[in-house]
Amino acid sequence: SKDAIGYVRGVLETEINSATDNPLIFDFGAISGGNFHGQPLALALDFLGIAVAEIADISERRIARLVDSKLSGLPPFLAEKGGLNSGLMIPQYPAASLVSENKVLAHPASVDSIPTSANMEDHVSMGGIAARKALKITENAENVVAIEYLCAAQALDFHKMKAGKGTQAAHEAVRKSVAHVGEDRVLAPDMQKIREMMLEGKIAEAVEKKVGKLK
Repeated sequence: SKDAIGYVRGVLETEINSATDNPLIFDFGAISGGNFHGQPLALALDFLGIAVAEIADISERRIARLVDSKLSGLPPFLAEKGGLNSGLMIPQYPAASLVSENKVLAHPASVDSIPTSANMEDHVSMGGIAARKALKITENAENVVAIEYLCAAQALDFHKMKAGKGTQAAHEAVRKSVAHVGEDRVLAPDMQKIREMMLEGKIAEAVEKKVGKLK
């Protein structure tokens, strides 16, 4: 996914610095053609959606392993007083739902087209739809990763092994804003706090202070 995102960045940088007029005007004259066609962006944005959907997909699978005591060796659903409290059972539900939504959204918009303008514009890129889908997939992925941070922090609270410097720094950064889940509480505000920390770069900044610049 990281390589895919790098590729998409390259395409976007090329296209944003390119002329998309038709015709193109040069010193030697004008050239008419399909230079207006937005397919390069549409294909790249579809690729971006698929790449980010995969990030959310693997994140949700890690969440599933954390809350499953048979796989993690930790308390079921990372709950204090299991049976009395639900712990972090519920957050996996929205994570799974968002990942499933992303699988639908990841269908490429660029493979579709519909004629307009009395059939003169008979093949269009659907790049606008690809862009909106990529944005929605990214927003969903942000929420899934925020849920993973919530679950991972709780898991580290229970774990006897000492975490590495980077992991410990991320854990401490999360715990500055979100408390350990003891008694059941509404967790949506916690998820939102972590998401905001991610978007503001606070977690990455805390990790980089311990391990150096992340690539």
